[in-house]
Amino acid sequence: MTLTFALDPPVTPALRDGILRLWADVSDAGGAVGFVPPVHVEEIRPELVRHLAAMTEGRMRLVVGCEGDGTVAATAFVAFNTHRLMKHWVWLYTVMVHPSRQGRGDGRDLMAAVEREVRGFGTVDAIRLTCRGGTGVDRFYASCGYKEVGRVPGAIRVADGDDRDDIVMLLPLA
Repeated sequence: MTLTFALDPPVTPALRDGILRLWADVSDAGGAVGFVPPVHVEEIRPELVRHLAAMTEGRMRLVVGCEGDGTVAATAFVAFNTHRLMKHWVWLYTVMVHPSRQGRGDGRDLMAAVEREVRGFGTVDAIRLTCRGGTGVDRFYASCGYKEVGRVPGAIRVADGDDRDDIVMLLPLA
């Protein structure tokens, strides 16, 4: 079954808890979404609260993919730049697809939904994201049209002795 994607759905307790569960499941499966396994939802909650506060303030938007029963299976947060010279592009954060749904095309569907929604914003020329080197996810983003435009070697310390590159990728919308 394909996912249904929505921009800025109402933030209900079910949505909030679904995002927390998704974030923990993705992290525990080794996903590069700001935490390392093992992680508990209570460790993630403060970061989600920051994302939700940014949404309330109009600084961030949410694209969420749900299964037919409403289970949250994918997310991406789109953050607007506040610097007056950089308002023509947005950041993409916390891109996640539940591990049980990976390999089905849901990630590609999520990225297409994000691109479609961002194009609807009207004043955005590009989407920018960063990803952790050594995971292969940069190849996935490249297959979705993103180009590597920068790399900071060893910028992400996953653990002692495990430093990864911070890869900057860009999708021009023009």
